[in-house]
Amino acid sequence: MYDVIIVGSGPAGLTAAIYARRAEKSVLVVEKETFGGEITHSPKVENYPGFQELSGNELAEKLLEQAMNLGAEIEMDAIVSVEGEGPFLLHGESGDYEGKTLIIASGSKHRRLGVDREDEFTGNGVSYCAVCDGPFYKGRSVAIIGGGNSALQQAVMMSEYCTKVTICQNLDFLTGEKKLQDILAGRDNVEVIYGVTVKALEGEDSLATVVLEKTATGEEVRISPDGLFVAVGQAPENAPFNSVCDLDNWGYIVSDESCTTKTPGVYAAGDCRTKSVRQIVTATGDGATAALAASRYLEQ
Repeated sequence: MYDVIIVGSGPAGLTAAIYARRAEKSVLVVEKETFGGEITHSPKVENYPGFQELSGNELAEKLLEQAMNLGAEIEMDAIVSVEGEGPFLLHGESGDYEGKTLIIASGSKHRRLGVDREDEFTGNGVSYCAVCDGPFYKGRSVAIIGGGNSALQQAVMMSEYCTKVTICQNLDFLTGEKKLQDILAGRDNVEVIYGVTVKALEGEDSLATVVLEKTATGEEVRISPDGLFVAVGQAPENAPFNSVCDLDNWGYIVSDESCTTKTPGVYAAGDCRTKSVRQIVTATGDGATAALAASRYLEQ
């Protein structure tokens, strides 16, 4: 029986582990894939306070080392369901785990294009976060895949310092807010290509060409931006926790800045919960908030 079980070992989960251990609670972190979460896909992080520059892997290693040095236990497993109202019984693919409180920090994944060589070019011309990686392309050209709010917000930001921004949308119209569309329509360095999907990515060590395909005719269109930003949404993986949490229409755990959920003793931290800003610093803030809340709950 652990005081705190944390599902997920991204910045939110590992920060929660650090704070819970500093509060002298027994902690188990359950991770199903990669320590550090999505941040490990970023080759260079320049917006995390205290570090001029480091890779996502380096940041993940520092967080993991700190949590383990404080005494947090780590288990590699995928949680499939949760039972109880406190304590909680978590069923994993490899075993069961029991905790007095639960912090869900399962994160969310950027939806991928699903084309060949996408993983190979990630960090070498392909990115999923303009806030994180956009400044690297100052004075250069970029393409953005997507036409919703996320894509248009990134396009607005990058049009301020890129020579050209090409928005590639699979529909014949943009789906983002009209206000964003109006801003982009007034900028000379923004072009929209409608009715296309990404067929292939080409290049040697880094991305050189994006091959688009017109959905109506099958005709190929080739563009050569310096960088490609994929903004086709995020996919949280919260289905195993729907017995103890409410999920919104997109699958995110309903929670506010207090990180509490509908179930006492259950907290949501980081990108897995409903929030307006998904960045490393907001994830670590959530981790601290959730761990402190869990500690107070245990001490009642």
